[in-house]
Amino acid sequence: MPLLNNCVIEPGSFRDPSGFLFYKNNSIYRQINSIYKTEYDLLLSSGLYKNLVESKLLIPHEELEESSFQSFDGSWVIKPEMIPFITYPYEWCFSQLKDAALLTIEIQKRALKHGMSLKDSSAYNVQFRKGQPIFIDTLSFEKHNQGLPWTAYRQFCQHFLAPLALMSCKDIRLGQLLKIHIDGIPLDLSSSLLPFHTRFNFSLLIHIHLHARAQKHFSSHSTKTVRGNISNLSMMGLLDSLETCVKKLRYKTKKTEWGDYYRDTNYTSDGFEHKKELISAFLGRIKPEVVWDLGSNTGIFSRIASGKKIQTLSFDSDPLAVQKNYIECVAAREECLLPLLLDLANPSPGIGWGNKERKCISNRGNADTVMALALIHHLAISNNLPFDLIAEYFSKICSSLIIEFVPKNDSQVQRILASRKDIFSDYTKESFEESFIKFFTIIEQTPIKDSKRTLYMMTKKLSDI
Repeated sequence: MPLLNNCVIEPGSFRDPSGFLFYKNNSIYRQINSIYKTEYDLLLSSGLYKNLVESKLLIPHEELEESSFQSFDGSWVIKPEMIPFITYPYEWCFSQLKDAALLTIEIQKRALKHGMSLKDSSAYNVQFRKGQPIFIDTLSFEKHNQGLPWTAYRQFCQHFLAPLALMSCKDIRLGQLLKIHIDGIPLDLSSSLLPFHTRFNFSLLIHIHLHARAQKHFSSHSTKTVRGNISNLSMMGLLDSLETCVKKLRYKTKKTEWGDYYRDTNYTSDGFEHKKELISAFLGRIKPEVVWDLGSNTGIFSRIASGKKIQTLSFDSDPLAVQKNYIECVAAREECLLPLLLDLANPSPGIGWGNKERKCISNRGNADTVMALALIHHLAISNNLPFDLIAEYFSKICSSLIIEFVPKNDSQVQRILASRKDIFSDYTKESFEESFIKFFTIIEQTPIKDSKRTLYMMTKKLSDI
């Protein structure tokens, strides 16, 4: 990673000649190069920056004195508000991506009214802060040239409309194609994957199918014609069409493996409440600032942490569970809880240039406390992961652990074993403890009422911190 005067340049910030992000003393800064001075001045003088920040659509920033970073070869440096945990579109549920798309359209509409336009509409320019999507790239704005088309139209379709259409009309899992295609799902691929009936949807026909055909046509010609004389009214019409199309796309609810988990649990009501009481008590003793709830399902136990004003990331691999979790967050205006899609056995990798442009999940931050509730049997049996490897991984991402051991005679474990041979002779409470005490100290273990399950509170051993 490049270094400049004890500053670390953000690896994913190299594509924009207007400036770049860097870190120093655990704070984030953005250098604005001289090439972008005119556009930046217009962003401020036009009132667009104030309008977006006051509406909580754009991340606010602080301008620094020129002497703060004199050694940088640029115009000046700003200090944007830091997002606690950076997430990527392939970690969002359907409604998170949809809300990010609608945010981008709203920002473009407001930009046009102030004589500016978004020069790019990457989904990576959106993050989630206090439960709401927010735009984070201050350098994405340029002066609007009357008569020219929206330069970010294709990118919007690839980053937002295409994955949303595929998730809505074909299969919710196709959103994961964003992990393969870092600049959005190619429109020709999207067009070929979408069901034939989408060609009778006027918006999808125009913005995906015919758009893909036009791309193919122009790519076969050495000279592309840029159409002029596009009025602001026509531009607003395009944005209205995109907005209507996005709003009409719906997540088609289908039963998934764990989407209705809590309707099919073996806890008694007393046992369920006892488990919640134990988790609350453990969190009260640990007092973490950041919690990762791994395998959180719809976030019932995550909300014990977020209800204590602890910043909580609520991870699950089931898209329906994450969708339900996010919808509840929005409805309740929860600010300390962020649901995310994550397969712990195959977590988000480093992708892009040098595998560093988009970081793997463990390189974006760690938790003070990890909660792994009703998860260990999925990792050890469904994914054939040894206890030693699980314990070692947890020790690398947290300093304390609240973990539940589910014995083999539990109905949920038997449900997994019903479709496979039981080759897990080491899946015992004794083997579990033996593996985890290599990395953690068991502070407390308590049987959960009316069950054979045990809840543990552990802290990482000092030698491993």
